[in-house]
Amino acid sequence: MHVKRLRADRARQVADLLRHEVLSETYAGRLPLEHALARQFGASRNTIRDALNLLRDEGLIERCPGLGTTTAGKGKVAHGLHRLLGLGETLHEQGEVLNEVRAMSLIDPPALVADRLRTTDQVVYIERLRKLNGVPLSLDLTYLVREVGEPLFDADLVHNDVFVLLEGIAGCPLGNAELSIEAVNADPHTAAVLGTTRGAALLMVERLAHLSDGRPVDLEFIRFRGDRLTMRGELTRTELPWPS
Repeated sequence: MHVKRLRADRARQVADLLRHEVLSETYAGRLPLEHALARQFGASRNTIRDALNLLRDEGLIERCPGLGTTTAGKGKVAHGLHRLLGLGETLHEQGEVLNEVRAMSLIDPPALVADRLRTTDQVVYIERLRKLNGVPLSLDLTYLVREVGEPLFDADLVHNDVFVLLEGIAGCPLGNAELSIEAVNADPHTAAVLGTTRGAALLMVERLAHLSDGRPVDLEFIRFRGDRLTMRGELTRTELPWPS
């Protein structure tokens, strides 16, 4: 069935494919000319221009008259979802992750936190600005059960992932985590902390980590800059019964 499509719909489709190529560094800094992209995607040059404008607005490419279209040189880093790892463990091949501890205290937990961590005791609250190669990447708000969180007051939180430190304190490895991801817009204060603009797209991650014995120990609310990080994972379809 042939349905006439709006140019904007087609441009968005092309932009999705080009985004993948840009982020995977297929073009080595410079994109092909518009007429070449038009042939590649079977689209008009106007559609290609619209698609490139979408990527420019995302900050992925730069369009310079006389110079053509180039990548912006600040591609996103990939955060894998296939294993339970701290940010430093996940991005160790991308560079150095340093943590600026903005707050750390023992607090009476809000009801939601107490319920998720299954505790009636006080909890340790830590707020960190996390940077990759000196560039702000995420703002992490962490709640920890007291028995494993309190020893962190004497730990090096600037250079270490909390996950690694927790396992040493607990004498038990982490097991699994419950994870949710949604898109949010940066409020003015968060935007200032992360060095981005008000209303910028952020990836909001809520994660509850358990030790391997099942105890919940770490509840986090993490705001990632959407222009600097992408989430990637691999999914396996379990065998489903065929209808008889």
